[in-house]
Amino acid sequence: MIVYLNGQFLPLEEARIPVLDRGFLFGDGVYEVIPVYGTKPFRLDEHLQRLGNSLAEIRIANPHSATEWKDLLTELIGRNSHCYCGKDQSLYLQITRGTAPRDHIFPDNTPPTLFMMSNPLLGSPPDVLDSGVSAITEEDSRWERCNIKSISLLANVLHRQHALDHGAKESILIRDGMVTEGAASNLFIARNGAVITPPKGPHLLPGITRDLLLELAVKHGIDAREDEISKQQLQDADEIWVTSSTKEIVPVTSLNQNPVGDGKPGPTTLRMDDLLQRFKQQFRESSP
Repeated sequence: MIVYLNGQFLPLEEARIPVLDRGFLFGDGVYEVIPVYGTKPFRLDEHLQRLGNSLAEIRIANPHSATEWKDLLTELIGRNSHCYCGKDQSLYLQITRGTAPRDHIFPDNTPPTLFMMSNPLLGSPPDVLDSGVSAITEEDSRWERCNIKSISLLANVLHRQHALDHGAKESILIRDGMVTEGAASNLFIARNGAVITPPKGPHLLPGITRDLLLELAVKHGIDAREDEISKQQLQDADEIWVTSSTKEIVPVTSLNQNPVGDGKPGPTTLRMDDLLQRFKQQFRESSP
């Protein structure tokens, strides 16, 4: 695997960062994950915009223009295509505040650390769309700035591990009685034919797949909206699914050990997945 680190493409095993990097010491940085279908990054402009927003929120200057980012990512994709035999990739970008003496204030004139790598895009196992997954609810213990795609993910890791410890695949997080998102996903419900997802705000990450699904629903005449979802509304939902750029749509068919609907992925979930797959196929077939 070839990675990119501070201006160089090099084998992963040769990549090194100093122990005083603020990402290592403080989790002082942001990241982005971009799916690549064929050799084309999916919704790249939207991913770069979210990256830029995260950088601005933590006051790190964006190290590249949109054109420069696209050139670097294109080269990274090309350098790793032979590793995956033409299969889809997932790009991981991480930017930290850089290397400086350990201090709880921003260092002066410190260049950021930029690391990028590519991994195979595995997605969800094929049987997930047939049977769905189980989830549990849990009080959201994360910080107040979840709209920043921060590398400080310890709370998310603990929530996800809590789900696994209880035989589930995802924790759906509740704050002040309202659903925010999953530990590593955005959330949708279907109720009486309407698709609902929690509104954007500081307590959830604005997902690229989330936004695309809202666009597709509206385009195809599905009643879809952003609205608050209470814990009770979640429990009473006809259908639940979670989304992410790498897993796409994952039906939740069991919540807190109780079946969601009839315990199978519902018709709205399956229709949204069909619309997403059609959109992806059109993207694959479009000109570079």
